[in-house]
Amino acid sequence: QVQLVESGGGLVQAGGSLRLSCAASGRTFSNYAMGWFRQAPGKDREFVAGINWTGGSTGYADSVKGRFTISRDNAENRLYLQMNSLKPEDTAVYYCALRGSTGVRRNSYEYNYWGQGTQITVSS
Repeated sequence: QVQLVESGGGLVQAGGSLRLSCAASGRTFSNYAMGWFRQAPGKDREFVAGINWTGGSTGYADSVKGRFTISRDNAENRLYLQMNSLKPEDTAVYYCALRGSTGVRRNSYEYNYWGQGTQITVSS
């Protein structure tokens, strides 16, 4: 039974920074790729960033490239998303997700387990 728990969400002004964290349990964490997705009201859940099983390969949505950084600490079973230069259009619920395989993927159906989500609100 896999559980993913996000933390670090909240309210921030445009141009500011936040770091999200995701803790995983119930599975051998270090052997699987992970990702971050987000969903704004009236929109589908969209890919934000992904990282392979070792942390040596990453992928980003064009809208966040150069501003966000995904990383992982396999010894601590944690996933991170550093968000800099935040914009009002980044406002959404952010979700941590775990794959059943090792490579970076951009579609939500490629992920087997999901966290509860955490709200990020960026004010102008």
